[in-house]
Amino acid sequence: MKQEIIISGFGGQGVLSLGKILAYAALMEGKEVTWMPAYGPEQRGGTANVTVIISSEPISSPILSAYDSAILLNQPSLDKFEPKVKPQGDLIFDSFGILDKPTRPDIHSWQIPAMETAAELGMMKCFNMFILGGYLKLHPIVDIESVIKALRKTLPERHHHLLPTNEQAILKGMEIIQPASL
Repeated sequence: MKQEIIISGFGGQGVLSLGKILAYAALMEGKEVTWMPAYGPEQRGGTANVTVIISSEPISSPILSAYDSAILLNQPSLDKFEPKVKPQGDLIFDSFGILDKPTRPDIHSWQIPAMETAAELGMMKCFNMFILGGYLKLHPIVDIESVIKALRKTLPERHHHLLPTNEQAILKGMEIIQPASL
């Protein structure tokens, strides 16, 4: 088992923390993991991405030129990374952040109304967990219990009261992801 993932969007969307939580959960399950963030000098509003590799075998390099899965949360990310999804790979996008939908017929495109759902439910701080839930629906490479443990380890203690809300967002994300029409 091996999943090579790129997660990309604007700073402030929880891109890096989404990758970190996924990587931490896999690490806690004894899997081999790499987590390699990349972002501009802007804290919020600039582009950010993170490459996560999760494998049952040792990982030779964290540097990738193609991905099994791409989670893309804005148009610049889709424009940059859609060509780098492997044939038959998965491209997941937030339907709010993308104007020009994916066009490649050789990949599986999935949309998730994460921003809209987060706003409707008053759970904007959990936006990235809706996305993670959608990803885990397609690729259950870690257990939700491990994700919750990873959240507990990575969230500052002052935010631990949000753990049930984050779990609710993950489960909702699993419900609302759907195939995108080309």
